[in-house]
Amino acid sequence: MRLCHCYPRDAMGSIRGGNEPIDGQEFRRVLGHYPTGVTVVTAACPGGPEGMTIGSFTSVSLDPPLVSFCPGHDSDSWIRMRDVGSFCVNVLGDDQSGVSTTFASKVDDRFDGLRTRVEATGAPVIEGCRAWIDCHLEAVHVAGDHDIVVGRVVALGTSGGDGESESGPLIFLKGGYGRVAGL
Repeated sequence: MRLCHCYPRDAMGSIRGGNEPIDGQEFRRVLGHYPTGVTVVTAACPGGPEGMTIGSFTSVSLDPPLVSFCPGHDSDSWIRMRDVGSFCVNVLGDDQSGVSTTFASKVDDRFDGLRTRVEATGAPVIEGCRAWIDCHLEAVHVAGDHDIVVGRVVALGTSGGDGESESGPLIFLKGGYGRVAGL
């Protein structure tokens, strides 16, 4: 199968206008206009539970059920988690910005005072999260300064069991937390 090049290319095969480096701050500012859901990815590591806040989470495939997230190569949490072989994606609610902030920080024990339980893989499920997706590690692909982590879903659920909750998902937009109106 040959993939189509959708961008205009010059005679040398370069994408027109793509020769100038993109400023990292401008890249972040422009992409900040796209809202993302906020998740905390957790794992049962040999030294104790580990977790990190992730905004780059998405579904990949229905058959088989696959999801992905993108941690930075230099993330201490990801370095401790990547060899475990399983993880849980916790979809945070709009009342859980504090949980997100804690897991994005360098605090030693991010689980201190947090209620959790375990499901199929043994990874922590954060009580009160809107949804959880428990996965076995399927693949890791290097992509720039991040990895693309693909997980095969082995169990999942929602906070209320019926998919309904009183609050909506936590979102991140233009450098801050927000909520979805009308939920």
